[in-house]
Amino acid sequence: MNPGLKQKLYNKCIELIDLRIKNAKDAMDSAQESANNETKSSAGDKYETGREMMQQEMENNAIQLAEARKLKETISRIIPSKSYDSAQMGSLVITNNGSFYISIGLGKITVDGKDYFAIAPTSPLGSLLMDKTAQEGIELNGRKFVIEKVI
Repeated sequence: MNPGLKQKLYNKCIELIDLRIKNAKDAMDSAQESANNETKSSAGDKYETGREMMQQEMENNAIQLAEARKLKETISRIIPSKSYDSAQMGSLVITNNGSFYISIGLGKITVDGKDYFAIAPTSPLGSLLMDKTAQEGIELNGRKFVIEKVI
């Protein structure tokens, strides 16, 4: 097993979160710029509707930004170099049905040409895996997972 694999998984998660933060900020800036450039037309209702739509878009982007920042704060508590005997926040769990990085819910991420799944410890699969060790098994939605290794 690649000794720097967990560090690479961690870095990939940070990269994806930073991208979400940047996209949310860019979208907010764009919406603000549109709002600033909007001129009041003679059709007042059209103007008010347009401003309301831009306001809603800004609010949605602000929510996405806050969620991304919360994810970044959560993952920042992980120490990638730490090894685990049982599945914990920050561990990599290798099963017969995939490899799961218990961290934050980002879904499939690819590192060194191999797919991993970044899952939150509170997700349905994450909560079943928590505190399990190698050779233990779980079942989710009729699918059996046998833990081969916890790193």
